Amino acid sequence: MEEGKKNRNKSKGLSASFITGAIALVFLIIGYQVALFVHKAAALRIVANQDHPDTVYVIDPKLAAELLSVDAVGDAAVGYTPFSAKNKADATKGVYSNGKNTHGNNDITVVRRYANHTPEAKAVKEKVSPRKVESFKFNPNTVSLEELQRLGFSEKQAQAIDNYRQKGGRFRRPSDFAKSYVVADSVYERLRPYIDIPKLDINKADSVALLELPGIGPYFAGKVVQYRSMLGGYSCKEQLMEIYHFDKEKFDGLQDLITCSNPQPLALWTLPEADLVRHPHINKAEAHGIVIYRNHNKPEDCTLDALQKAGVLSEEHASRLKLCLIAPASASF
Repeated sequence: MEEGKKNRNKSKGLSASFITGAIALVFLIIGYQVALFVHKAAALRIVANQDHPDTVYVIDPKLAAELLSVDAVGDAAVGYTPFSAKNKADATKGVYSNGKNTHGNNDITVVRRYANHTPEAKAVKEKVSPRKVESFKFNPNTVSLEELQRLGFSEKQAQAIDNYRQKGGRFRRPSDFAKSYVVADSVYERLRPYIDIPKLDINKADSVALLELPGIGPYFAGKVVQYRSMLGGYSCKEQLMEIYHFDKEKFDGLQDLITCSNPQPLALWTLPEADLVRHPHINKAEAHGIVIYRNHNKPEDCTLDALQKAGVLSEEHASRLKLCLIAPASASF
């Protein structure tokens, strides 16, 4: 009986091997946590030192412009953030936010020269330093690698975008940027309001710049420049369709990519007859008739509709001249 009780008591207690294993497991967990802590502390130390820290200058804008005109070497890049400081204390603190002035003027400029960091330091920083994702206006055709990373792209993703550009790729529309394999849908939705791709000004662009437009080869690029010279400058984008074989389909494919700035008014009511006849929508007989009409009518009666009604202008030429910016007759007489 007594021997049976002893056996039952032994079965109720924990075995020595179980206790030893539990203690070993606790020490293993503690050791793992300590190792993680030491690793993170070491990594943060590497990031803090950055092996080659960036250099920051607080200088006047004129000197900043001179510095920024010097090409960077290797991976080094030069960027600047203008800001105004009310006093020296503000200047030492770096009073600026997201590259925008906080006091409304630009009497002090911050220039940061980015150092060349080792791949090891970059890798550690990428893993342990949470990147602050920003959203700001940018042109995907010219945005720098550093700015792409500020927008939330990794270094490899930013390099992939730049490689596409270096090979001649161009983002004509925001939707083109979305098609890049490194631009996730969620990232594009966040950045879409900030994508700023300048439109091509058909009153300033040369034939080489015009080649960037879809459907425009050397022939049409030359014709656009030639017709601009004949008109004295485009008054509206739709005048492109007056070029031979430049149909609506071609126009619709690029109209959202172009603009027409500073149109020059046509001095229809003051130009000599010899100058009027050079316009593509005024023939010799019409030029002579315009001169006679304006010499025998009051300024308020000088309109395109009146010229057409009087038989001076053909219906086709009158309709095309209506797309031109014409100086008012009252201002011409």
